[in-house]
Amino acid sequence: GADASGCTAQRDGTVSLSDIPLAAGQKASFRVATDVDVDVAGVKQGDGTRKWDLSGALSGDHAVVTELRSLAGAWYAADFPTASYVVKLSDTSDLLGVYKLDSQALVLLGVVSPDSGLTRTNVSHDPSAVILSLPFTLGKKWSTTSTVSGLASGVLSAYTEKYDTEVDARGELKTPLGTFQVLRISTVLTRTVGVIPTTTRTFAFVAECYGTVARVRSRDNETQAEFTRAAEVERMSP
Repeated sequence: GADASGCTAQRDGTVSLSDIPLAAGQKASFRVATDVDVDVAGVKQGDGTRKWDLSGALSGDHAVVTELRSLAGAWYAADFPTASYVVKLSDTSDLLGVYKLDSQALVLLGVVSPDSGLTRTNVSHDPSAVILSLPFTLGKKWSTTSTVSGLASGVLSAYTEKYDTEVDARGELKTPLGTFQVLRISTVLTRTVGVIPTTTRTFAFVAECYGTVARVRSRDNETQAEFTRAAEVERMSP
């Protein structure tokens, strides 16, 4: 059916630009918990889909309103003339991801701090990291290796980030807001500073017309693909 933005879910297993409502000024409410047990594997169904339930209360749950903000007037705006919006990267940091969205992809252009003080952050990704390659359906894979350079906490820095992403499952996800038909997107991020790599695994559950309705991020250097302990879990809520 149609949601508030006038989007109508096609339920065809393909997500394209018109299916993901991402624009400056949009807000969504999430329940967020850190360092908790989580079931990202779900229950496999006879038809190959899965059922996941992230609707229950988690230890330390709190409400967060995620807002996609315009760059207008921001101290870093001139560095990212093509950007669509900025949004907080995680509940545990004030850093903002700078994103650009078009019919081809949602890409991460860089990362900035909200303020321009001595310990400011303003790094850019070259090339931009592809977060979502559009349109996507089950089985699609993509990857980006970016050189990240600029000021990180006030220090000139350069390091590499490799994003390996796959749309690896589909099915039904329960959230505090309701039940959604979703595609699960698995991303393994390998950040190499000097010679030392750190890997992080993230699962994003994307529903037509709503975008990402849940996201689960692993602890650093997690070896288990479908890990059971998460650094951060967020799911859409009323």
